Amino acid sequence: MPMSKLIQQGKHWLGKLQPCQLCHNDYQTIHSVCQDCWNQLPWAHQTIQRQEMQVQIACHYDYPMDRLIQLFKYEQKLYLENLLAGALISLKLPKVSAVVPMPISTDKLVQRGYNQSLLLAKQVAKHLQVPVWQPVSRLKQHSQKGLSRLERIEDIEAQFQISTSSKLRYRKVLIIDDVVTTGSSIRALNQKLEELGCQQIYTACVAGAKL
Repeated sequence: MPMSKLIQQGKHWLGKLQPCQLCHNDYQTIHSVCQDCWNQLPWAHQTIQRQEMQVQIACHYDYPMDRLIQLFKYEQKLYLENLLAGALISLKLPKVSAVVPMPISTDKLVQRGYNQSLLLAKQVAKHLQVPVWQPVSRLKQHSQKGLSRLERIEDIEAQFQISTSSKLRYRKVLIIDDVVTTGSSIRALNQKLEELGCQQIYTACVAGAKL
């Protein structure tokens, strides 16, 4: 057996001796948590419609998933990456050529230190055995207070810019994001990917929030 596979199996079994990252009472059995904690997540495993788009969601944006995403996104609890990525992988994901993480602005990247969607996208891409593709960037996000619904949508659309000069293109891609609410950001990214020649664009999110 190759050494790399032996190391991978060793890490796998070592993980099973670690306590669950949520309850800390039982041992890890799946994606760094015990089976009970995994089963008690607010699972949805459904497709919802946002902005005339179909979005796959693993969970409802309810406790404890809402809190876990907030900890991962805003409080640098990066150990939750395995759990959140596992929720995405539990979906029946389509066969695609590349995975596209939802971009964040440079300001937010500097402030946060990482793009949470990129971390999750890397795990999903590894699972699907396809590359991560980041052809679109996002400009600084301003407060939308006082804007009408149409103005909010136009403001979000203006934030997304094609940033690649590469001739590399993918026809079937999967957008990965942590939470979908109105779907405006996904719609704006979708439009840019269509401009780049993408013909089939799918979206998967860890959780879907109620409107």
